[in-house]
Amino acid sequence: MRTRLLGMVVCVVLAAVGAGTPVAQAAVPAIGGQRCVDGGGSVEYESTRGSWICVDGKYDGEPID
Repeated sequence: MRTRLLGMVVCVVLAAVGAGTPVAQAAVPAIGGQRCVDGGGSVEYESTRGSWICVDGKYDGEPID
């Protein structure tokens, strides 16, 4: 009986984590590098954030995916 209960709890926890992951990924909209360049910007690495961003142009400050 304990094994079934533990298995059910694990399934519920994994389902909750799995359902929350797409929401977290969609929270920060990102553009592609080519879209940044086409918008008149340039792709640069920002060391303070540890990520690539678009600098200048139409998508200034947007994260690059």
